[in-house]
Amino acid sequence: MRYLFILISFFSSFLYSQSNRNADSVAYYNQLTNSSLKANKYNQALLFTQKSINFCQANHKTESQANQTFKLGKIYYNQKKYDVALRYFFKSINLLKNIPSTLTKALTLHYIGITNTEKGNHKVAKHYFDKSESIFKQLKIVDSTQTLNLQKGIALKANQNYDLAISTFKEIIAKPDNKSILRTKTDAYYQLGLIQNLLQKNDSAIFFLDKALGLTTKSNDLNQKATILLAISQFYKKNQDYDRAYTYLDEHYQLKNYILKLKNSKLNFDELKKLKNTELLNDAIQKEKKDLEDKKTYKYSKLISILAIALISILSLLSLSLYKNNIIRSQNNIILEEKNNELIIAKNKVEKASQARSEFLSTVSHELRTPLNAINGITHLLIEDSPKKSQQKYLESLKFSGNYLTTFINQILEINKIDSNKLETEYISFNLKELLINIQNSLKELATANKNYFYLDIDKSIPDNLIGDPTKLSQIIMNLIDNALKFTKNGRVKVIVKLHSLKEEQATIYFEVVDTGIGIPEDKLQTVFESFSQGSIEINRKYGGTGLGLTIVKKLTEMLGGEINLKSEVDKGSTFTFKLKFKINNEPLAIKQETKLYNDYELKNKNILLIEDNKINQMITRKMLENKGVICEIIDNGEDAIELLKTKRFDMILMDVHLPGINGTTATKYIREFDKITPIIALTAISLDENREMLLSFGMNDVITKPFVPDEFYSIIARCLNAN
Repeated sequence: MRYLFILISFFSSFLYSQSNRNADSVAYYNQLTNSSLKANKYNQALLFTQKSINFCQANHKTESQANQTFKLGKIYYNQKKYDVALRYFFKSINLLKNIPSTLTKALTLHYIGITNTEKGNHKVAKHYFDKSESIFKQLKIVDSTQTLNLQKGIALKANQNYDLAISTFKEIIAKPDNKSILRTKTDAYYQLGLIQNLLQKNDSAIFFLDKALGLTTKSNDLNQKATILLAISQFYKKNQDYDRAYTYLDEHYQLKNYILKLKNSKLNFDELKKLKNTELLNDAIQKEKKDLEDKKTYKYSKLISILAIALISILSLLSLSLYKNNIIRSQNNIILEEKNNELIIAKNKVEKASQARSEFLSTVSHELRTPLNAINGITHLLIEDSPKKSQQKYLESLKFSGNYLTTFINQILEINKIDSNKLETEYISFNLKELLINIQNSLKELATANKNYFYLDIDKSIPDNLIGDPTKLSQIIMNLIDNALKFTKNGRVKVIVKLHSLKEEQATIYFEVVDTGIGIPEDKLQTVFESFSQGSIEINRKYGGTGLGLTIVKKLTEMLGGEINLKSEVDKGSTFTFKLKFKINNEPLAIKQETKLYNDYELKNKNILLIEDNKINQMITRKMLENKGVICEIIDNGEDAIELLKTKRFDMILMDVHLPGINGTTATKYIREFDKITPIIALTAISLDENREMLLSFGMNDVITKPFVPDEFYSIIARCLNAN
């Protein structure tokens, strides 16, 4: 007994030392993390992974710390917490920056690409995919990357970027057949079939699905084959070929049943084998035989009767309970279905109302441009016609009112485009300092009129060249400065721009616009960003304005990934602040050529064809052209213009987009079939469904928006004539 006690003590201390050694190691934490993930206990998995990271950091195991940080990011990615996942992926990359290229680094870059794809940042995603692929090639891991490419394609498909997804899957199926990528190629064919089915390309869809089904005979993957059979069945059902749909569905269920039987038989075999390998089985059998011999038959009969009665009672109670539950469930389902139908009806009403609002605003803003073009055009012609001094004042007031109304219409259309998701974010290189200086120069006149001291405070450490959307940034800053200058008299307006943070080729810039103007009451701070809101009716009457500027600022700031903040106090001023992130462009910007101003002699004696159906616009446009010595011929429809241009040449064509019969874009398309040289400029009151790129795609050289700005009108015509 004494020796046994010593042996047990020694064995216990050994186990304790082993547990202490194992309880604080990467392998131990990994085991706990994997067990938690299998049990869907994500919080525990996150805790054990973080402990593993802390252990690596304490023991200066940088590469292991990077691996565990990457694993933590993957857990957040699988939970669709993409922003948190990206933070840990970038931490992992930062830890590996001084370590030669590893598989973990390649995988981390790939997951950064996948996460950005899920968020819709496709340009950023491509950058990291390229980096990842470069490391895989460096490590001479080629075939294995196809599985990652498949994952990339599935993410693109989920984000509805079907063109890039199709391109990715086709790269995979183009690889030579071998066992290592056979399953991946099968999945790629399957995903291509699903995309083609979504795009309603039936022939292509069934071709790819049949290809995927054929490859399963080589890989012998029964689960994969069952999935593809189900997809083919659903394809035929969608196309109302019910016989084939049923045939494939029946084959799918037969295969699933076969897989289930295989799984069950394997489990039973493993359990039986385990029991046979123990002495407990033999002991249990001998004991059971002995008990059977000792007991009387009537005891068993009595026991069976008692058990039967008990079982019948339990089943009766269970049946009654199920019956009641089914009644309650049916009633609840009816109520839920009614509520769901009510919600669907309400949702459809809201969507229709939103669509009707967008269409109404678009139509109103579009239709107002044509008469407004007449007002602005006639005003411009009268001012140029040497009016009397008594008339000059009235004409200047009319010009101001026309420009004000133009700005108002443009702002309505801008908000409508944002709300209808018709406005896209650009990613181009620009110089932020130059942009701010140009904005300051353009608003100096307003600052002088209100006797304001207006200055910029730009942080010198801000990188020269950034990648972002300078147009929308200009709109935000100009609206804020314009408001500050308008509501400030004999005061100061200051624009502060600072570098907030600089990390991994990404700069976060802090913007602040401060004024010493009238300020905003505390109870109005939450409403000033709403459409047509200016604090009070008195302010609107005194200072004017549409009340849409701050609405546009808020919506554009959110589009660019920022948030506008406001602090204000009555009679002391207001402060608007926001932060935006930009990529850094390390390549020098191309030197912009200054736009050359037109000269009257460049337009003189040029022969221009005007295609316009509105009589007032015909008169105004012809008069504006003839004032510069241009010979102008007018046609009021697209059909006659096409016939005329087949026999007569002009130096330029001014094409109204909205014409009776065939519209301007269709007419341009026909003209370009026999005349690819003559410049064609679109004249349009751009609506919600139109944009410059769409009009240029039909063969037009440039676009002039109604109502015309005279200098812009002449400059665009002169530029196109010179280019031709």
